[in-house]
Amino acid sequence: MSRICQLTGKKVIVGNRVSHSNHKTKRKFYPNLVKKKFYLPEEDKFMTLRVSTSALRTINKRGITACVKEARAKGYLK
Repeated sequence: MSRICQLTGKKVIVGNRVSHSNHKTKRKFYPNLVKKKFYLPEEDKFMTLRVSTSALRTINKRGITACVKEARAKGYLK
């Protein structure tokens, strides 16, 4: 399973590790993902999603139904 948030589309990005001598080597920045089970009352079922912690805050603010609807429209979720 790839490291991509199923609601926001956040994924691994590449950057540089910079030493004290300013020597640069490649490294990866991973999103903070958690596996969480949500209940969708409109569909009357549970859905397990791999979401970033920032997406959890968005779900608390806007609601799971609106977030899932937007993710399906953007193509992040089937």
